[in-house]
Amino acid sequence: MPATSHTDFLRTAIAAAAALLVASTLSCSEKKADEAKPAAAAPSQAEPAAGGGGGGGGGGGGTIKIGMIAAFSGPFADIGKQLQGGIKAYVKKHGDTVAGKKIEILYRDTTGPAAEVARRLAQELIVQDKVDFLAGFGLTPEALAAAPVATEGKTPMIIMNAATSIITTKSPYIVRFSMTLPQVSAPLGEWAAKNGIHKAATLVSDYGPGHDAEAAFTKTFTAGGGQIVQSVRSPLANPEFSSYTQRIKDSHPDAVFVFVPAGEQSVAVMKSLQERGLTKAGIKLIATGDVLDDHQLPAIGDVALGTISTFHYSVAHRSPENEEFLAAYRDANGPDAGLPNFMSVAAYDGMAAIYDVAQKLEGNIDADKAMEILKHTSFTSPRGPISIDPDTRDIIQTVYLRRVEKVDGELRSVELSEFPNMKDPGK
Repeated sequence: MPATSHTDFLRTAIAAAAALLVASTLSCSEKKADEAKPAAAAPSQAEPAAGGGGGGGGGGGGTIKIGMIAAFSGPFADIGKQLQGGIKAYVKKHGDTVAGKKIEILYRDTTGPAAEVARRLAQELIVQDKVDFLAGFGLTPEALAAAPVATEGKTPMIIMNAATSIITTKSPYIVRFSMTLPQVSAPLGEWAAKNGIHKAATLVSDYGPGHDAEAAFTKTFTAGGGQIVQSVRSPLANPEFSSYTQRIKDSHPDAVFVFVPAGEQSVAVMKSLQERGLTKAGIKLIATGDVLDDHQLPAIGDVALGTISTFHYSVAHRSPENEEFLAAYRDANGPDAGLPNFMSVAAYDGMAAIYDVAQKLEGNIDADKAMEILKHTSFTSPRGPISIDPDTRDIIQTVYLRRVEKVDGELRSVELSEFPNMKDPGK
């Protein structure tokens, strides 16, 4: 970047960091971030030695630095755990050196959907740690807050989970390897209208991804002749679902469409739907795959049986690539880690893309050259074929219609049919 622009960026970043450090709440966040860094991480995943790669500039030295921003503590900690699990699986399988340079990953904890914390961490990673890539971003507020920092610092930003449609429009340095909520919700509305569901209610979390899911499902469902009889939004922070599920039941729909973030909330909402007797009242449960997260299905239990969802990944997907991924995940994370999920796969694929860039640039990371490579990425993932739309820098992938069934005594989202080459209909 030009010298004056770089100087202004440094001044802005340092001033912002100083102001934020004064606040006691952010001091606590910094303490949590230090505590959340994996104590037994491999050398490539720990704090690096001095003198690594240059942020956005492919600086000298023998390392390529990746700044990983996500929630590693608090109610959304499972997001960070799954992302880290996918990264560890890729590094374990492919090694921690590419194009002659060591891969070093710097983990930073947002503790949850804290935009100011994410912004500060992104600034520190670019200015102080001089990372070559930003990555992670499990939640939309984190991604939106970091986007202008990535632009100013000319640093490629790899989205591994956050799923609001607009994210990739917020910086020319963003590319997404996860999904968007419109991408996985629109096919379910289309299916519902064609399969005997005439009246539906919606229950979504009240933030960007939930709004996207609600809008996409409603659009395709009503276009097919369906009617929305109730639309309910639950708070993102610490929701108590019983009153919301009772409102759904009282509206007497044929089905309820549900989206909440994967993790604790997916377990809680499914338990609440069971306790309020929606299925006993003849109300079908249909959802995005977040709600039926592979890692959480054992905790959800048999209440999930028969639930229809649309999503881009299940551990039940049959392919050689998925078998290799599942084996690598177990090898890297140990038998007690449980199942991976869609976040792990996106992190695994995001690392594959970073390695590909590093290889093609012979270890000398230039941000604009890196983005040109990323915009034309295409390969077979554990989830199936994926590619990046060069116009939007968003993922194109197969979305699967699934039903929860018992497979060898375990709950699995079994694929029934597919919607190939799905782009984000939100753009």
